[in-house]
Amino acid sequence: MKMRPLHDRVIVKRMEEERTSPGGIVIPDAAAEKPIKGEIVAAGNGKILESGEIRALDVKVGDTVLFGKYAGTEVKVEGEDLLVMKEDDIMAVIEG
Repeated sequence: MKMRPLHDRVIVKRMEEERTSPGGIVIPDAAAEKPIKGEIVAAGNGKILESGEIRALDVKVGDTVLFGKYAGTEVKVEGEDLLVMKEDDIMAVIEG
């Protein structure tokens, strides 16, 4: 199934966090927090301004981004967990 978010929304796939602490202790799944880093897999056309113009998004497909722990709406598509969120919920783009 192919999904295309509308307007200023993006679809993000969470990236798995490291399961081992710096001291070498393995963190079980039950104690691990939700990752706040992910990759954009789809993006809308842009935000519609009051003037009717469309402002392009600052992020693009393939960008690695940071977002809030509870940002977005979780959806499951073909067995894959994804997040649908507005561009405003993204705090930063990780470069490099």
